[in-house]
Amino acid sequence: MPDFRLYDSLLRFPLFQGLSRAELLQLAGQTKFGFLKLEAGKMVAREGEACRQLLFLINGSLSVTTANDDRRYSVIEELTAPWLLQPESIFGAHPQYLSSVMTLKESHFITLTKDEVLRLLDDFLIIRLNLLNLLATQSQRRGRWPWRKAPADLRQRIIRFFLDHSVYPAGSKTFRILMTQLALEVGDSRLDVSHVLNAMQDENLLHLRRGIIEIPSLEHLLM
Repeated sequence: MPDFRLYDSLLRFPLFQGLSRAELLQLAGQTKFGFLKLEAGKMVAREGEACRQLLFLINGSLSVTTANDDRRYSVIEELTAPWLLQPESIFGAHPQYLSSVMTLKESHFITLTKDEVLRLLDDFLIIRLNLLNLLATQSQRRGRWPWRKAPADLRQRIIRFFLDHSVYPAGSKTFRILMTQLALEVGDSRLDVSHVLNAMQDENLLHLRRGIIEIPSLEHLLM
């Protein structure tokens, strides 16, 4: 990939924002970037596998599947470029992928090994600050979750459940969950949960199938 194309691709990601053109050209010339092209339907990362590199999606779209601990429910999300895959997974006590990721169509990635990431963090203060800000913002947001105002009613509790179990708070989501399990998660009866979901289906906010809740646009539930 020519330097100017790499430069433009990197600028789309918050990790590299704030670098001057000269710094980016220096980075592009000195850093061992990898380039990966995958056809549709290929596995990119698998939940539980060690995360040894950062993957920057520069073109294409992905299906991201996240399941709860006992596998009673899961959510499948569609994410499009530009997207940085699970940067929080490369460091910490458990440097493993939290979700499984598969390509939905031909996708292109820039890759950085963990050693290269550590070198960049050492050489470029702005990259170090950008990564700290990214991880700190994520930690602060999740740290506030237990202290948010309780939802006013069952509908809002259901929406809160969808939102809290999504990697990205917008776009298409497919929840694979039985009505009885969802009722347990939101602390209400199966019948009441069914009534609320069917009302939301009547409003074209979601579509129900046996054991599946399809949400075309999660952001529309928040309006």
